[in-house]
Order: sequence, then C-alpha cells, then structure tokens
Amino acid sequence: MLGCVVHGAGDLRVEELPPPQPGPGEALVAVRYGGVCGSDLHYWRHGGVGDFRLREPMVLGHEVVGTVVSYGPGATGPAPGTAVAVHPATPCGACPECADGRANVCRDTRYLGSAARFPHVQGGFAGRLAVPAGQLRALPDGLGLRRATLAEPLSVALHAVRRAGEVTGRQVLVTGAGPIGCLVVAAAKAAGAARVTVTDLVPEALGYAAVAGADTLVRADDPDDPGWPVEVDVAVEASGVAAGLDTCLRSVRRGGVVVQLGMLPAGRSPFAGNLVVSREIELRGAFRFDAEFDEALELLAARGEFDGLISSVVPVTEAEPAFALAADRGRSCKVLLEF
Repeated sequence: MLGCVVHGAGDLRVEELPPPQPGPGEALVAVRYGGVCGSDLHYWRHGGVGDFRLREPMVLGHEVVGTVVSYGPGATGPAPGTAVAVHPATPCGACPECADGRANVCRDTRYLGSAARFPHVQGGFAGRLAVPAGQLRALPDGLGLRRATLAEPLSVALHAVRRAGEVTGRQVLVTGAGPIGCLVVAAAKAAGAARVTVTDLVPEALGYAAVAGADTLVRADDPDDPGWPVEVDVAVEASGVAAGLDTCLRSVRRGGVVVQLGMLPAGRSPFAGNLVVSREIELRGAFRFDAEFDEALELLAARGEFDGLISSVVPVTEAEPAFALAADRGRSCKVLLEF
C-alpha cells in the first residue's frame, strides 16, 4: 500500500508501506480520503509544528475517512463495508486531565500523525489504517465520505467556539481565513453568533470565508477597510501569527474573550499583555477537541455548503504537488488526498 511519509523539512515521500494487521481491540480501515492540514504542511516545510519536532520518519495525516475492512480479536464496531470517519485521538483515560473531562489536553494521548511524543504516532495517509475500534464513527445518513473528511478540522473549530463561551447574539471576529478559520465561522454561526467578521491578507481566502457564512470580510493589511468592527464580544485567533493575536486583543471589548486557536511559532511570541490587564480580557487557549467530533459529523450531514470549502482532490501519488497546492492560499482551501 502507498503511504505519505515525511522524513524532514522539505522531504516528503510517497512510499510502499507494509499493510497493517488489526491487533486486539483494533479495526482495519481502508482509507479513501485524507485532508491536508496546516500541521501536515508545517511538518513538510519546517520539520515540525509549534514545539513538536520530527525525530524520525512519520506517516502524516489525521483527517481521514474510509470504510471498515475487518476487526482484530475482541474488537467490535460498524460492520465491514461501513463508511466511517476516524477520531484521531486516543487519550490515556488515567491522567488528571482525562479525569477532569478534558481528554483533548491529555498529557499522554496518542494522536494520528503527531510528533508530540517519541516514537511518533504514525498517521493515516496510507491505504490501510489500524486504529482502536472505539475511534470509528459510522457516518450519519446524508453524509458522504468526501465531505466527512472535514469532521476533524470542524471539531477543532467547534471546540474553539465552545471555549469562547456563549456566542448567541454576539459579535465575533476571526483572524485568519484558512480552512480552520473558515470552519470557525461556520461553527460560530451554528452557535447563534449575530455577526462574524473575518480578516485575512488573501482575497481568495476571504472568498472561502464567505462560503462558510461570514457576514463581513476585511483585508487585514488595510486599516481603512470599512468592515473593521469597532468592538467585538469574542475574537478567535486562527492565523497562527502574533499579528493576528494583536488584532484580536485590540478589537475585543472590555471584559471580552480572545481564544488563541492558531499554533504560534515555537518559542516566545510578543503580545499586548497590558490590554489583557487594563481591559480584563480573558485570553483562552483551544487545543484539538474531544466529543465535538460527533457533533461535527451531524452538522456536516445537515449542511451541504461545506462542500464549497473542499477546493481539490488529488491522488496520493501526487502528494507533494497536493501539499504545494494546499500551501498556496490563493489557489486552495481544503485539499484532499485520495487513496
């Protein structure tokens, strides 16, 4: 079977890999699509994402869907042939965070295609994937495999909006109109936000934000753009750059909430800390997700407009051109690999 393996910065290879066999408690999935995520791009371009650095070759990919092939000893789940999405996280279930109901920040989790631990957790960009059977989710009626690939990033967006607190009737700002930022727009609108404003430097990216339901689009490099909000109740930083966080802190009202969702570069990042103090702004982090995965699948099944965020489907044999396309925000939103 073919797999997409990163060996270091700039070194992405499509390789023949041995097909896995499901072990006790595991399911074997025939992968059909995998979404190229921003973290996959960071591993490819920079050899790491945030503080997680590559130390060995790693199969990328954590946004994967396919069909059930078989089960290992003692495992049960959706019948073979069933279309499924794969929840990419396996929390330990024993640490203080898991005990507190915050499995998304489990200190000993295993997450597909992640270098957060060593040996790394190999990902899902391969023809076959063996995972704990409990990570499979049968697709709800009306949801096809292609759109279901958005379940993982939509779960991230839903968790970020949940971290913001109540958004019904609120004014929301999202900095960054990449795939995650666009899905934050959709999640905020689904949660009842009155108005969502999105900023970005790339006009084409803002166009995708409009598809996701944004009410106002703003060029981040144009301080005279009339769309800039005077004040917002909630701001979600989804660009992963310090300038985006600065915009959020300066745009949110006194006593408002800023959610840092984008992964900032490794090391220290400057930010307007005095505004956090003088305006009593609540600055909250948002990392991955947990139960939001099931909510994401239901939302995807109910809303066909999500299809507009999938800009290209590329065979895995063309993985490097697909990654280059996904990195070109003027030409793409969400790029899928097909297996």
